[in-house]
Amino acid sequence: MSLDQAVWLLLITAIVLANVPWILSNRIFVFIKVPNKSFMINLLEWLLYFILTGILAYLLENKSMGHVQAQGWEFYTVTFFMFVIFAFPGFIYRYNLKNFLNSKKV
Repeated sequence: MSLDQAVWLLLITAIVLANVPWILSNRIFVFIKVPNKSFMINLLEWLLYFILTGILAYLLENKSMGHVQAQGWEFYTVTFFMFVIFAFPGFIYRYNLKNFLNSKKV
């Protein structure tokens, strides 16, 4: 896998995983069906997807470049807030748009 392909795969995966907890309001980790999820469970699931994306990034960097560059705290802070930005559409859908659309149906 080339470096360009690895970057695109990582970006698409990060965007999808950042939005999954907010869009699937009746499932935990895509497979476990629950009647309703609280905000804290959504946040915990989102955080675990962030860690999973970091592991995928580590593996992709190791495979495509042969080594993993050491990073400081700044790198992890920036990637965390990028994941927050990626999750924004799903969060807005779950807590604002979905309620607005349901209120217009009544």
